[in-house]
Amino acid sequence: MQFLTQKTLERRTFLQGLSATIALPYLDAMSPAGRFLAGAGNAPATGHTRLVCIESVHGAAGSNTWGASKFLWAPEGVGRKFEFVQDSALTPLQNWRDYLTIVSNTDTQMAEPFDAPEIGGDHFRSSAVFLTQAHPKQTQGSDLYVGTSFDQLVARKIGQETPLPSMQLCIENLDQAGGCYYNYACAYTDTISWASPTEPLPMIRNPRAAFDLLFGAGANNADRAARRKDNGSILDWVVGEMSTLKRQLGPADRRRVDQYLENVRELERRIQMVEAKNTSGDERLLPEAPTGVPDSFEEHMKLMFDIQVLAFQSDMTRVFSFKTGRDASSRTFPESGTNKGFHPASHHGGREAAIMEFNLINKYHVGMLPYFLDRLKATQDGDSNLLDNTLIVYGSPMADGNVHNHRRCPLILMGGANGMIPTNTHLKAPDGTPMADVFLSLLHKFGVEMPSFGDSVAPFALYTNA
Repeated sequence: MQFLTQKTLERRTFLQGLSATIALPYLDAMSPAGRFLAGAGNAPATGHTRLVCIESVHGAAGSNTWGASKFLWAPEGVGRKFEFVQDSALTPLQNWRDYLTIVSNTDTQMAEPFDAPEIGGDHFRSSAVFLTQAHPKQTQGSDLYVGTSFDQLVARKIGQETPLPSMQLCIENLDQAGGCYYNYACAYTDTISWASPTEPLPMIRNPRAAFDLLFGAGANNADRAARRKDNGSILDWVVGEMSTLKRQLGPADRRRVDQYLENVRELERRIQMVEAKNTSGDERLLPEAPTGVPDSFEEHMKLMFDIQVLAFQSDMTRVFSFKTGRDASSRTFPESGTNKGFHPASHHGGREAAIMEFNLINKYHVGMLPYFLDRLKATQDGDSNLLDNTLIVYGSPMADGNVHNHRRCPLILMGGANGMIPTNTHLKAPDGTPMADVFLSLLHKFGVEMPSFGDSVAPFALYTNA
């Protein structure tokens, strides 16, 4: 291996071919030679901390007063002495307790109406509040104003060494321009990431677009179209450099490269299958969606999760924000056990049977997460794995969607996060605690020193003695 000759590969090594660039994952050959030659006394390599922020709109059945009494989201026990009831929307995470932190009973008051004209517009400002914890200016013009989002503040700290400081992904149609309802610009609904209080960041819905951005698949649209027409893989364009590189690597690194490139090829193959199906002439469930967008919610989620894993593995970026739905969406999820539309289901009228029906959708959405957790855990990152080195924030800026309130909002943290947070624990905040307090604490964990964030009062205590 290279380190035996005291030579190392550059940490940021790329395979390059005609209009294609593939960043490699971290390899032993990229480690300083002295680390191995000096013996076992050296500290092991530690992966960089990554961040994923995932928004789920419409709140949760467990945030309703009756749903909370049945522990449909937050469990009854606190600290590590908690158990999920059978109907809890968090039961899909039962086997991932060692990577789970539940933070319950926090509020996003900045999403509430401040003045009479804002009443009723919760769906059209809430997404802008989730990661900014700031109150959006009501306007349909270009004079947008809300706040700089949590993910972008972290990206300024940890994302400047990567080719892409951050990436923004979404599942549903978010390309409406101009004004939406209740005199709010659609920009407030279309993204959860804000580079500044006046600069919303666009989100990528099409897995093909995200793949091409990560892997430099073509210098322009014509190059990309030509390669797809040939039905070839991006890996075919770098085969020469691939062979040269592998001759320089030891057996373990060759296996790691082979597995990584196979994952790239498999992801591209799945995207190609979606494109072929969507251009076959068969009727689509999502006729408005781009060719590369799957009609299946689950397949779309998995593709986007796999894109994030490969981006982290190759260190193309360390920060993702991921919007899994659009406010007021009536999309159905038959696999959840109900055919009721998402938004109509959230307006359950306080009826117990209808609350439980909405809870089925919440549980189905949470049920997408174990796939991501498993893929992260199975991916080596230095001497650890990506899950141990990643913080995942999953929550909603709305609580009880039936009445559009923002008290007791769903919020969970997942991943080892390089030890920055306690896991296998339920932290219940005192009544009236802003969700912004949690984000402020997390900013401090990432080394972003700010006295306040949004409507924060004080850093939230992210530790447990129980």
